[in-house]
Amino acid sequence: MKFHNLYSFFKGTALLCGVVLFPLSCTSLGKDKGNEIEYWLTKGDESVKLQQQTPIRFVKSSNNYQNIEIDASQKFQYIDGFGYTLTGGSVEVINRLSPSKRKALLTELFGKEKNSISVSYLRLSIGASDLDGEVFSYDDLPEGQTDVELSKFSLTRDKNLITMLKEISIINPDIKIIAAPWSPPVWMKDNGKSKGGSLKPEFYRAYANYFTKYIQGMKKEGIKIDAITPQNEPLHPGNNPSLYMSSAQQGDFIKNHLGPVFKTNGITTKIVIYDHNCNKPEYALDILKDPEAYQYIDGSAFHLYEGEISALTAVHNAFPDKNLYFTEQWTGSKGNFNDDLNWHTKNVIIGSMRNWSKTALEWNLANDPKYGPHTDGGCTECKGAITVSDSENFTRNVAYYIIAHASKFVPAGSQRISSTQTKNLSTAAFMTQSGKIVVIVQNESKENEHFNIKFAGQSAAVTISGQSAATYIF
Repeated sequence: MKFHNLYSFFKGTALLCGVVLFPLSCTSLGKDKGNEIEYWLTKGDESVKLQQQTPIRFVKSSNNYQNIEIDASQKFQYIDGFGYTLTGGSVEVINRLSPSKRKALLTELFGKEKNSISVSYLRLSIGASDLDGEVFSYDDLPEGQTDVELSKFSLTRDKNLITMLKEISIINPDIKIIAAPWSPPVWMKDNGKSKGGSLKPEFYRAYANYFTKYIQGMKKEGIKIDAITPQNEPLHPGNNPSLYMSSAQQGDFIKNHLGPVFKTNGITTKIVIYDHNCNKPEYALDILKDPEAYQYIDGSAFHLYEGEISALTAVHNAFPDKNLYFTEQWTGSKGNFNDDLNWHTKNVIIGSMRNWSKTALEWNLANDPKYGPHTDGGCTECKGAITVSDSENFTRNVAYYIIAHASKFVPAGSQRISSTQTKNLSTAAFMTQSGKIVVIVQNESKENEHFNIKFAGQSAAVTISGQSAATYIF
């Protein structure tokens, strides 16, 4: 084995031992710190929230505990990141904070500091989502008018969002963004309304150009849109705003309009299809079966309000060359911390990762104590990861901790590796680019569970509290 420098030698040596201390030093090796496992815990009863615990050590001993086996030789998908949707409503309430509190919150969310959770992925709405204060698109016109050339297209309504994205990009220059429309401009729709209806075929090309103008406009502002989906929840036309778009319509739109327009304009933003529930994987499969559409598609996106998270693996098995993304799951005003922490950690974080997703995103980043702002007809019970109560105070809600257990420790570019599970313990394991192993564990049982983390011939005895989530790093 050849190493070009001392760093490479130590990094390689540490990997053979199954651990990497980063930065690595002869001093740390001498103290045998490599046997330590960092351990962060959140309990469902809220008595502990993302708190670092006493380190655990790999030791030579035997017991009768169940085993969680970590195998770094079995490698799966690379991870793009973990995060939330930065809605217009999120921007509005975060901007109500005083300048110092606002800066502190953004740094905590997106920074790399010790007390930050290092959110690495954001979802945006193209135009308004239902968690904006009002409905708008980037080309709104008086009733009866059309603008096929998009001469009146403007991102002005999103100026505050753009300003915040620029600040976030300074804090985390590597932040990745996926964007989705809730509705096209109403003049493109067959019902002429923001709610429901379908895109008129005669406006397919204009709508493809609309996406192009959006991506180009954001680029001029210094914001890179990594991926788009043609429609948020295309089978749910009852929201405000919303649009019904069948798989046949979406396939036609992509293969005959969006894909060719992107290609002509040199747009490299990924096209990701579906962006709806796991109960209808056939929506994505139907589009991917069309070779003309297939060539333009990067992958498929899912939510989990219906169906099973294993639907992602079904799509992966059918089209292993295409990526998968988990893009939305809400926590509601009527939920409780314990149930939400455990269900979401098991299904959204661990479940999506074990089923090939490159992302795991919770829904709204922030709102006010009354679950606003939202449109007339928008979600009235969606609870943000953050509640902003006044200019000096905000509260971290359960979605904050659900995402933090992954985002803080699993940076973009990490790769999922093999980890076994037990009856009550759900797990997902990752190798970071610096060589660290990260294992996320959720205990479904009400009782404490004892187990061994086993890796590269080493074993560490661990106890995780009942109905809790934990992250282990070594």
